[in-house]
Amino acid sequence: MHSRKPFYIFVFLLVVLGISSSIYRGVEHRVPFLPGEQVNTWAIDAKVSFIGQGGESEVSLALPQDPAFEVLIEHTTSAGFGLSIMDDADGRRALWSKRAVLGQQDLYYKVTLVPTGISRLAEDTEPTAPEAPVWAATEQTAAQEVIDAAWERSGSNLSYARQLVTLVGTEKSQNLALLLTAQTPSRLFINLLAAKGVPAREVSALFLEDQRRRQQLVPFVEVYDQGEWYLFDATTGKEGRPDNLLLWERQGKSVLDVIGGSNSQVSFSMLMETRPALATSIDMMETTQGLDFSLYQLPLEEQSLFKGILLIPIGVLMVVFLRVIIGIKTSGTFMPVLIALAFIQTTLLTGLVGFLLIVACGLMIRSYLSHLNLLLISRISAVIIVVIGIIGIFTLLSYKFGLSEGLTITFFPMIILAWTIERMSILWEEEGAKEVVLQGGGSLLVATLAYLAMSASWVQHWVFNFLGIHLVILALVMLMGQYTGYRLLELKRFKPLAGE
Repeated sequence: MHSRKPFYIFVFLLVVLGISSSIYRGVEHRVPFLPGEQVNTWAIDAKVSFIGQGGESEVSLALPQDPAFEVLIEHTTSAGFGLSIMDDADGRRALWSKRAVLGQQDLYYKVTLVPTGISRLAEDTEPTAPEAPVWAATEQTAAQEVIDAAWERSGSNLSYARQLVTLVGTEKSQNLALLLTAQTPSRLFINLLAAKGVPAREVSALFLEDQRRRQQLVPFVEVYDQGEWYLFDATTGKEGRPDNLLLWERQGKSVLDVIGGSNSQVSFSMLMETRPALATSIDMMETTQGLDFSLYQLPLEEQSLFKGILLIPIGVLMVVFLRVIIGIKTSGTFMPVLIALAFIQTTLLTGLVGFLLIVACGLMIRSYLSHLNLLLISRISAVIIVVIGIIGIFTLLSYKFGLSEGLTITFFPMIILAWTIERMSILWEEEGAKEVVLQGGGSLLVATLAYLAMSASWVQHWVFNFLGIHLVILALVMLMGQYTGYRLLELKRFKPLAGE
């Protein structure tokens, strides 16, 4: 006897690979695991205004690069200006340029951002240690006292920063009052950190509030410690990122630079939008070239075709389970799957009525053909033609009586119906009407259960968006193929023994 161990290892690998690929697609590409999920996105407009002086102008605007948000759509509006998007060590920036610029100018940058759920500000390379600041003679003693007080109560660079931000943001001592007369809270906080060699930088952030206009950036401070940046608000003395905060510029550079213009400023307007999570993930994959091996790169006609084809494994799984494990008899092996596909187009009630009418009429005509002693090929061909005629007649009658549901019976697989009628007719002659009803009823029951499984919205969503699920289905089918025990419906034969 051959060992089944390699078989079970293979099945286990199929399950692991299928589940892993599906989880990866859901996490990495943010494809929702359930249909109908919604996601909140932020549409932000940055308006750059300045007055041109008649000569060449060059405008550089920092663009958002926050790991907590991913760019879904971005575009600019700038009449007559040339535009290029720069992405270098200084971060992403939009660069507008024009030869002759005179008078009031308005440039727009519009972006739609999707929250990623990533709050950590990781850093792969350690920044260089900052140089110690040079204090004015009147500030030297006050700064040193503040530094010493915070340093003594700390045990690491991060705890030192936490002590400092509390002092700068909340305590109103004379020393801090003196230091804050010449520096902003953020700049003072950075200088106090630099005095002990702690890397820090000032960043510009935007509070996201729905339907707000003419908003300005606010300063925050990032402090580096052991591979990660920690966010502090030196004005309030608080640590951490608020839920509605977007980091717009994180390199410590200026947000807006204008050459050849004056009175420059940038303001922000924002609007929160709700979008389908699946459509959002598709748009994001298109932006990042993530659709290279996805069915969504196919034309819509082929996508629609595959949405139907990929439901067949679900129907096959139901047939295998109901026949091998439960023991339900059907007319034909996978005829119920094709009938279930037709039910998806016709709806269940209309499909059942149409199937029974077509098969009943077909059996009556087939009984007449059996008396003509035709060859098998000719008889089957005649049945196919008759089935087409029956479907045509029922369709016309449905149209005449205004029954629009009856028009959908054209979706039934005509060849399969013809073979079903042929099998049932032969079965009637050999086994009797009881066996025909048993197998026909079993076929309809299996087709109905397969339809219920295949028509579930979450099933249709999974089989098309998470192709790894089909590997799991393959593994389950193979496992059931090894089953050699009693079918559940066969256990009734042992019922008398149970009563003894």
